[in-house]
Amino acid sequence: MEQDIRFADLSKEELLTAWEVEVAELLDELAVFTKEEETAGVTRLLYTKEWLAAQQALRLRMENAGLVAVFDEAGNLFGKIQGINESEPSILTGSHIDTVVQGGKYDGAYGIAAGLAALSFLYRIFGKPKRSLELVSLSEEEGSRFPMAYWGSGSIVGQRRLEEAAELRDVDDMRFDDAMKTCGFGFGDYSPARRDNIAVFLELHIEQGGVLEKDGLSVGIVEAIAGQRRFSIQLEGAANHAGTTPMGMRRDALEGAAAMIYLLHAEALKRGDPLVATAGRLLAQPNVPNVVAGKVEFTVDVRHGDEAALDAFCKWMAAAFEEAAEQRGLAIQQYEWFREKPARMDAGLRRQMAEICEAWGISHRRMISGAGHDAQMLQRLCKTALLFVPSRHGISHSPEEFTSSRELAVGVLVLAQLLYRLGYQEEAI
Repeated sequence: MEQDIRFADLSKEELLTAWEVEVAELLDELAVFTKEEETAGVTRLLYTKEWLAAQQALRLRMENAGLVAVFDEAGNLFGKIQGINESEPSILTGSHIDTVVQGGKYDGAYGIAAGLAALSFLYRIFGKPKRSLELVSLSEEEGSRFPMAYWGSGSIVGQRRLEEAAELRDVDDMRFDDAMKTCGFGFGDYSPARRDNIAVFLELHIEQGGVLEKDGLSVGIVEAIAGQRRFSIQLEGAANHAGTTPMGMRRDALEGAAAMIYLLHAEALKRGDPLVATAGRLLAQPNVPNVVAGKVEFTVDVRHGDEAALDAFCKWMAAAFEEAAEQRGLAIQQYEWFREKPARMDAGLRRQMAEICEAWGISHRRMISGAGHDAQMLQRLCKTALLFVPSRHGISHSPEEFTSSRELAVGVLVLAQLLYRLGYQEEAI
């Protein structure tokens, strides 16, 4: 397949070199907007002064690139290039502006920087598109300040509402709606967050894992964002003296938990990728060196891109844990406290991204995203695609987060090509 953009006769190397500089410059600019007291990484939480300053800086950048920039009532920032066919829904790209505490400068911000680089280039070279192109800096995804994630994208699709979020409080006991008002946002003051005029959402993101780096590949085309199940497992045995209780007479809750965690790990390895299963927090009582543990609680996080496979593993786990508890004379209670279905990315968009990679000689693979992203929320509204570039050593949510400028630019190339197809060409979406 021939490349369907000639990009004003610029070579691939010229394009990548220009985007290396542009994206790195904007990421460095955004990294400055971080909590002053923090000594490492980037801390930019929803509705803080750092968050607002970053959004305002992006608004100016959008306007300087010729985009019409507006906020909605939730603080999502949109930059738009109006299309010739004004009645057609928009093609949207972008990601989130907030970070975790002491995070890196790439997570979320890269998708915004890449989107601005791609849109400003397309507008400069090709002018007004047939369909409107938009860039969004979503107000929040991480859930780092208030106990709720995907506020930005969730507001757009109607899955997050202020009346449900208003009373949420942060660690300083500030209410969600009060924090929103300190930044000048609030329902009724800006255009509604809920949208029904988006045809496609494209999200470009660092992988946050080590698969692409290990395989020596430039791009990951995400087939699905993994579904998640989270459980609390509570075991009760009998606390007793570590020196006087014979091994065969023990009802050791901690040993039972260890056996279950071993079973969990072994079965996940047996079933293979992309299934992952993680035992996280573990609490033992009385938690002293010379007493057999009488009670233990631990958590399990299970993820898979296929819902049937996820269901099957969780059913196996429940039965295996029950059997292990019975063998040890332990009482067991298993609670599921979080459930999120897998989110499939659009097959047609995935096919087009693969074609683009092949046309430009970009190495790539299909993959599952184990981490959650705004794309999984927006796929409830429109066709959605998620594209990854490598993360060095698989590190993310850390000051050590890093992706090379060239790898970032390659992602922009794929994004720009797809935006050109969807925004400037006649082919149906």
